[in-house]
Amino acid sequence: MNEIKHIETITEMHRILPGKSVKHPLVALIDFSNYNEPFPKGTRFTMGFYTVLFKNRCVNKLKYGQQTYDFQDGSLMCIAPRQVITLAEPDTEGEEVRGWGLFFHPDFIRGTSLGKNIKAYSFFDYQTSEALHLSDKEKQNLCEIAQKIDRELSENIDRHSQMLLASNIELLLNYCVRYYDRQFITRTNANQDVVMKVDEILADYFQQGNLSEKGLPSVKQLAEQVHLSPNYLSDMLKRETGMNAQDRIHYHLIEEAKSQLLNTNKNISELAYGLGFEYPPYFSRLFKNKTGMTPAEFRRVG
Repeated sequence: MNEIKHIETITEMHRILPGKSVKHPLVALIDFSNYNEPFPKGTRFTMGFYTVLFKNRCVNKLKYGQQTYDFQDGSLMCIAPRQVITLAEPDTEGEEVRGWGLFFHPDFIRGTSLGKNIKAYSFFDYQTSEALHLSDKEKQNLCEIAQKIDRELSENIDRHSQMLLASNIELLLNYCVRYYDRQFITRTNANQDVVMKVDEILADYFQQGNLSEKGLPSVKQLAEQVHLSPNYLSDMLKRETGMNAQDRIHYHLIEEAKSQLLNTNKNISELAYGLGFEYPPYFSRLFKNKTGMTPAEFRRVG
């Protein structure tokens, strides 16, 4: 397998892209129009900065994790630092690239509102197959914000530069949050199928027993079984059910615990160990948090 190339800084990225001049050492807005020098097929790399890619047409497919994704008209993908990206084979040799990329280093947003809130933008850890597909109106809105960022980058750096750039980047990401919410809504039927599959997986997991050996299911394990990234699954479940992925796991856990409390003579510690808890007090705290009663109280009133 090809060695993974790491691009740590914006300046280093500019050196890799011929003809692209450095306007700011920590932020870049690159127009890919008529840029016909893609990386070779199979190139694998990571970046030390956040990336927002908007593509109308793309020479290369991207492979992100185990998923290969071909950018379609008006799609946008956000990538967190240190995520492995692989360039797969293009469909059409020499096809023109259209779109833009926004790149900003974590050092740039330290101490800003965006820096404090960056972890809330969970779509930076989605898979490429979970990219945002934009309507014409949404596409135009994001492109206008990108143009504002580009114009600001063309100004001389002064004491206002960081605030203006960071606020416009934050504005763009906040619109992405809105558009992802819209996308979840328009995919409700498909999402409901995933919800049903998740519930089937969890119900089967707890019915099989052996939790003392297997342990509790993790969000990562659950996401792998429905072929989604953990963050996307969690956000989608929150939208569809009011519970994120961890809450959904706990829901099934508590339901199984209730059944055992009412239908077996196991003491609380035995029951907790049997449900995969190494420390029974943690089980009791979780149970009370979810039901308003301790396991012993629930058993008495049940």
